[in-house]
Amino acid sequence: MGGSRFQIHADFQPEKCGGDTSFVGDGDRISRLPDDILVDILSLLSLKESARTSVLSSRWINLWKHTPSLDFDDAQASIDKLYKQPDLRKSERRKYMKWVDSVCQSHKSPTLNEFKIRFPINRSTRNAKSIARWLRFALSRRVRRLELDVDDLYGSSYKKCCFPNKLLNPRTLVDFGSLKELSLNNVDVTDGAIEFFLNNCPLLERLIVRFSKQMSKLEICGPSLVLKHLGIEFCWGLESLKVSVPSLTSLSVTSLKGLSLENVPMLVDLSVHVVDDNTSLYRLFHQLLSRCLSQLQTLHVSLSNLGVSSAELDDLWELPQMPRLKKLVIEYCVRGDKSLVRLAPFIRASPSLVEFVLHHKWYLYPREDRQRQNDAIKIPHRHLKVFEFRGYYGCSNDAGLLNYVLENCVVLEKIIIDPCFTLGNSDSEIEEAEETARKNAKQELAPQVPQRIELVIL
Repeated sequence: MGGSRFQIHADFQPEKCGGDTSFVGDGDRISRLPDDILVDILSLLSLKESARTSVLSSRWINLWKHTPSLDFDDAQASIDKLYKQPDLRKSERRKYMKWVDSVCQSHKSPTLNEFKIRFPINRSTRNAKSIARWLRFALSRRVRRLELDVDDLYGSSYKKCCFPNKLLNPRTLVDFGSLKELSLNNVDVTDGAIEFFLNNCPLLERLIVRFSKQMSKLEICGPSLVLKHLGIEFCWGLESLKVSVPSLTSLSVTSLKGLSLENVPMLVDLSVHVVDDNTSLYRLFHQLLSRCLSQLQTLHVSLSNLGVSSAELDDLWELPQMPRLKKLVIEYCVRGDKSLVRLAPFIRASPSLVEFVLHHKWYLYPREDRQRQNDAIKIPHRHLKVFEFRGYYGCSNDAGLLNYVLENCVVLEKIIIDPCFTLGNSDSEIEEAEETARKNAKQELAPQVPQRIELVIL
């Protein structure tokens, strides 16, 4: 909680919480604490856990109803259960929606710091009415952080829920002015709705939209916007995205089609996905990102062999310089036999780089042990201290990149080997590959790492 304290409304008095402490036992000192302290404590628990404290005594009956955060994020274990038992989906969905309705009806706090819905809910008239009712409740409590994630993981994608546009009608008198953070995941939202949020949420600092297919031509522009964090991800119908926000510090995009970055002088954290949308690496770095590369401090690039050819990677020798970059994360999804030394230009183009994370997502079993390429230019790097290799297996291509790092990064302090594999035919196959990778790291890599460098094998 960062040590911050929650403010309790002036009308919140002990007697309204069942706060008779005259019968509290001498040994129960915690129940003698002031209501605001107890609500602080309850706010550290999950919503279900805090509600269970109402059975402790009359002192606790209503305290949980004043917590300023309503996080209806059902346990992942409960959601995973629906994968294995599809017959439970409808009943579990009804149970979840009944739970949300019950809490909203009994909750007493006049303001909310957070309101979060996360559960697979398909599109239907009844469900749409429930979602609109929950949103109206949260906005009536002047909610600051609003998150809606209703991915119907078990239904058809065309049944994706839509944001209730009737709430955007000024005649409904729904006030969005308190919102500082808005996250919509697996919720269809239109260009007009995004424009509404930008115009009617003067405090909005964080806007995240994922898996929406109704947006086409989006403009996030305006000198008066206070937006700091923007994420437009996996919105495959998007044809163009224009961003001009002087206050923006972080941006995440997965479609580079029609991307235009204009007035973003504060942008220091950027995440981009290069997929098969006819965007070359040369165009990405020399044109689309040319306005901000020199100021970036963190860069996350996702490269897929579907959209990036080997020839393009060979052309990376002329990458523009990124003089302020401190952390670089590269997700590289390729066949298992592709050379990794081709990624070395990213290191050379970042002279101030301190941390480099490579997440190698290969999908060829078994990995071929091709002759590695040793044609990378050897230039000492004097700032890189941490290299994390996710998806390490131990073949010659892995060794080639590690040798490059060991030879050129002269102040390296730590190497982290994480043989995490997400691509495979079965759990047993992935587990076997990870065990082989750990064995290879201990037997072949460890003897090559100097004593001054800490080697961590996860």
